[in-house]
Amino acid sequence: MNSSDSNPTLSNWFPNRAAVLGAILKRGSTGFTATPEPCFVGRTHIGSELLRGKFSFSGHCVESSSDADIWELKSPGRGFANQIHGFGWLDDLAAAGNVKARKRAQKWLLNWINRYGTGKGPGWTPELAARRMFRWINHSRFILKGLDKRQSEAFFRSMSVQAGFLASRWQASSPGLPRIETVVGMIYAGIYLDGMASHLAPASAALDVECAKQIDERGGIASRNPEELLYLFALLVWTAQSISEAGRSPGEGHWSAIRRMALCMRTLRHSDGGLPRFHGGGGGIEGHLDSALSNSGVKGWLTDGKSMGFTRIAAGRCTVIIDSASPPVGKDSFNAHASTLAFELTSGLCPLVVNCGHGMNMDLNMQKAGRATPSHSTLVLAGQSSSRISKGGNRRAPLSKVPGNVASTTSQSAGGMRFYGRHDGYRDLTGLEHERKLELSHDGIVLKGEDLLVADEGGNMGLFDRARKKFGNEGIYFEIRFHLHPNVGVEFDEEGSIARMILENGESWMLSHDGNAALQLERSVYFPDESLEPRATSQIVLSGSAIKYRTRIKWRFSRFRKVLPLDSRI
Repeated sequence: MNSSDSNPTLSNWFPNRAAVLGAILKRGSTGFTATPEPCFVGRTHIGSELLRGKFSFSGHCVESSSDADIWELKSPGRGFANQIHGFGWLDDLAAAGNVKARKRAQKWLLNWINRYGTGKGPGWTPELAARRMFRWINHSRFILKGLDKRQSEAFFRSMSVQAGFLASRWQASSPGLPRIETVVGMIYAGIYLDGMASHLAPASAALDVECAKQIDERGGIASRNPEELLYLFALLVWTAQSISEAGRSPGEGHWSAIRRMALCMRTLRHSDGGLPRFHGGGGGIEGHLDSALSNSGVKGWLTDGKSMGFTRIAAGRCTVIIDSASPPVGKDSFNAHASTLAFELTSGLCPLVVNCGHGMNMDLNMQKAGRATPSHSTLVLAGQSSSRISKGGNRRAPLSKVPGNVASTTSQSAGGMRFYGRHDGYRDLTGLEHERKLELSHDGIVLKGEDLLVADEGGNMGLFDRARKKFGNEGIYFEIRFHLHPNVGVEFDEEGSIARMILENGESWMLSHDGNAALQLERSVYFPDESLEPRATSQIVLSGSAIKYRTRIKWRFSRFRKVLPLDSRI
């Protein structure tokens, strides 16, 4: 997970360098007190790409020969350098798991020690050193197999230096996830490295403090990024297990955070085990969430269905997850999306309605497009986004304007579970506010939806009247977008008024509407979590114009009880 980029500056370069040199002078570790079972999960296909000489990090792809040294690559940016110095790629080579992958991992690790082990290069920030620490320990069995005595000694000596560096500089790490990663790196060193036990108590105390600061009372984090929350949750769970296996007890602040986060994570879980794709997060590695939840030992979920600004309604085999709060702001919004009132619908193990995704591995234009409202399954008014992204060429630009008034409620009805939400993200532009009502039937086979554009009495009506003059007699154009997962086939009936969708498992769904909008099928893209290439997919669009103070559009997703064959796939 690359939630933030380390940014070493001249002001912290000297103390970082001094801390490394000080750690070199101290007595080092000669081995492990225990060896943990691997817990960081990589992607096999990414590991295979690395072995072929394809290096994809932080939205850049550098291709070289199949025997290239990762440290010889010309870095296209700070984020690329941070990712390779954080050793996240070690997860992927370990996932590939063959002899070639092991030898490549050993070569790159030992070459890093030779090149940078004395404090040189961009990798000597507390958070990057921490990421190296727990990955080197986590994959130590994979790394150490076949190394000679001199190489093994260099491995342990380097980890001792990094542990000493962390002990000196952890307080200089950035608040939030980087700070937690840093103290976790110290904890891992204290538990597993011989002679480093003195780091454990202060690091555990610091982790208690940081958990109280960064994890809110309902288990969420300020970025509202579900995948970042999962990374942090899994990290805390594994750390607690390691502390317990060492015969100690995790701090109460640490355990309390795990309990809160487990309830939050389970509430964010789609029926296929994945996460909703909002605010810079992807669906997560398959099985990762379920494994972390199981290892936490915490049961239950948030019974009101509200979790970190999202609302989950579920019935039968279906889950619907809605972005029901205002997006993050300020420093927490660098990866945030203009996705207010967008939803995702999953049936069993098959996603149906999705959002396009973050596009953070794509070029700058695709990244910006992935954050915009049209890339989400919600209503788009006048071709604009409900939140504004700051202008400029920065790859990680914050949101400059977000809806100021977002409200949501859930309730039970005779027909099923209801959601109501409203936001004013388009008010300044058009005088209109967007309301969305959803109702999922008790058996999970019908999702009724209603989108309403309304200008209330007073100032909003005046704004709408002025906007109408600007937009002309045709009114203010709107689109209600339903992005489909790439594995969903779709076809229209002969009149073009009903869309029929076939899921990967053969399950058949139908989208109908009340006739107050035009139904169209358009191209869309789906940004896979770890790929530089988008996948082609489709979106169903209900379009029309707002010409009155109230415009209402009703639509309905219905699942056929009988599984039907797929006749066509677009």
